[in-house]
Amino acid sequence: MKLSSSIMTAEVPSMEYTVPARRVSPVALFLRDCSPLVLAGMGWIVGMLIIALLADLLAPSTYSALDLKARLQPPAFFGGTRAHWLGTDELGRDVLSRLIISIQISLLIAFASTMISALIGVVLGFLAAHFRGWVEQLVLTLIDFQASMPFMIIALAVLAFFGNTLTLFICLMGFYGWERTARITRSLTIAANEQGYASAAHDIGASPWRVYGRHVLPNIASTIIVSITLTFPEVILLESGLSFLGLGVQPPLTSLGNMVGYGREYLQSAPWILLAPSAIIVLTTFFISLVGDWLRDHLDPTLR
Repeated sequence: MKLSSSIMTAEVPSMEYTVPARRVSPVALFLRDCSPLVLAGMGWIVGMLIIALLADLLAPSTYSALDLKARLQPPAFFGGTRAHWLGTDELGRDVLSRLIISIQISLLIAFASTMISALIGVVLGFLAAHFRGWVEQLVLTLIDFQASMPFMIIALAVLAFFGNTLTLFICLMGFYGWERTARITRSLTIAANEQGYASAAHDIGASPWRVYGRHVLPNIASTIIVSITLTFPEVILLESGLSFLGLGVQPPLTSLGNMVGYGREYLQSAPWILLAPSAIIVLTTFFISLVGDWLRDHLDPTLR
């Protein structure tokens, strides 16, 4: 049987194969977007959080235990003993143990105060954006008043008049920086109310707090998180400054600023008492600010 010439001369269509694009893992994308310095900052922050959470287990000894016979011993790498890796202070207390507990207390104060500040700012920002009119003017007046007053002087006056407890100190620190969050929340909420999704939620009968909590807040949360990362290191520095002046965390508790305040009297004879907490304060605030800038660049839609 002979095949027709047309079939014999027919061209067989060529098969083209495309190599599928290699899928990049989220971890690889994350590492590509982060500089080594940002990665170091994230690692430092995670390390500080682990120390704060496990402080009681990581501290080699009781942070308030006195040993006058071992007072002002140098660190182990400066000729001291391995029983006190970072030396001892003027009362023979282990500097490493006090440093670990100080990280826990300082981060607790900074975290709780920042959350209080963010809550106040978000609520007032929502109120100003929702009611407008005299309510908005009142909130803006409070914001301008807060921004014009030096917070350190207000804190010194309150602590000197009412005394100092850890709860009062955290609540006082919670009033720092809320005006920045309130401004951001108000402006973003006003913009969101003019967009379709917020108007649609209002039109179907959703309550204002449901609209703001379920629809508006998730859309503006990234910018608020960036604001929080800016407030957090400022609260650490403020707490350190007040504790350095003796109006912050009170004994027997300890904090990073508290250790610096007591160590300044022994700067020449025992500098390790002051240098260790000072280094922690500088590195922690630096890395938190650095990671905050990175988050702003990646989460703020106006910078994309």
